[in-house]
Amino acid sequence: MAHRDRISQLPEELLLRILSLLPVKDVVVTMVLSKRWKFLWMLVPTLEYDHAMYQDAEGSRFSRFVYGSLLLHEAPVLECLRLKLDRESGTAVDVGVWVRTAVKRYVRELDIDINSPSVLTPVILPWSLYAGGCKTLVTLKVSNMALVDASSLPASFPSLKFLSLVKMKYPSEEFINTLLASCPVLEDLAVEHCGDDNVTVLAVQIPSLKTLSLRKRPDIDEDKATGFVIDTPSLVSFEIVDHCGELCLVQSNMPEIVYVYLDINYRHPWKMLSSLSSVKQLELCLTSSKKYPIGIVFHNLVHLTICTCETAWLNLLLCVLKDSPKLQGLRIEQYHPIRTGEQRPCWNEPGQVPECVLTCLETVEWVKYEGTEEEKEAVAFIFRNARCLKKATISSSSTDPVKKLEMLKELSFQSRCSSTCHLTFD
Repeated sequence: MAHRDRISQLPEELLLRILSLLPVKDVVVTMVLSKRWKFLWMLVPTLEYDHAMYQDAEGSRFSRFVYGSLLLHEAPVLECLRLKLDRESGTAVDVGVWVRTAVKRYVRELDIDINSPSVLTPVILPWSLYAGGCKTLVTLKVSNMALVDASSLPASFPSLKFLSLVKMKYPSEEFINTLLASCPVLEDLAVEHCGDDNVTVLAVQIPSLKTLSLRKRPDIDEDKATGFVIDTPSLVSFEIVDHCGELCLVQSNMPEIVYVYLDINYRHPWKMLSSLSSVKQLELCLTSSKKYPIGIVFHNLVHLTICTCETAWLNLLLCVLKDSPKLQGLRIEQYHPIRTGEQRPCWNEPGQVPECVLTCLETVEWVKYEGTEEEKEAVAFIFRNARCLKKATISSSSTDPVKKLEMLKELSFQSRCSSTCHLTFD
């Protein structure tokens, strides 16, 4: 009782902040503690409804609870509404009403995650979300839903900075491209496509954007030509995973770019790379490194990660090393399974050692090293020529102790070529 009384003496602002960290189910229960707490829960600015926490409640009971607590809620501004739902936790009409209520409460963050959407009754965000009543919205995260065509009411998100669209359905390609253009201060955008989202080419043309993540699900029809058009001159971080698209057209250079992750199988990814030449940290998994272009120089690149799942990874590695004069850290890892029967690369000693290997490469990390011939040749090449190498960390996924011992012996022998390098093997 004494502990509860001490908590009750805290300022209301602090109590509301504490309650904001709890699911609504637990927040409402606090009304029985004392007179001080009886109405306090109604002023909590953050509401989180997670149907998984109501395992004994049917969908109708859960919906009634959400309706009841939203109707009694009295905070002048709703900072955040989070809904984590499944197909049993509410109808499409319910979600629409809840969103409209949040918009009327000047919601700043709206997060709706539907884990198991019903194919027959997709949840549709109401038109009020796009109207002028959403001027306060800063963060919008939605998944497994459909957006309604509100062309008669032009979308307006003047304060929106963070937008996440995961496995959504759109009325048309023009609709989603217009929607993105209606976010003048957007800084962070994440989009994950699904096979029937009605989008062929997504245009991301947002001058204010700082972070961009684009992903395509593997269930997209490979015969359908899809792609991206990107015009984001202020971008700092860029991530794209696309194994079924045709192109990604970058229309502007990105002088502020720091981090880039490319996991793509485009036939000609090189124009994209040339627009990202200012990058400082680069991660690559490319299916094609043939016809690597002349003229790309990564003047600012200091950390490079190369995936070894594709046949041409060695050629890609040597090409990027040649064009990265300031590289300090190199990480080599097999991100994806190697396809059965795929030919593995052969090591071809380069005629000239890349400048970065000779003058500034300090750390090498190799994950899932298996001691194949091309891997041994590549490691030996680095140890022979990396004059500034300080640390090499190599780990193997092999469970054969004899094989691992042989790897360690070979690596220890090769590392002696570099008197300044400390070798760690796992």
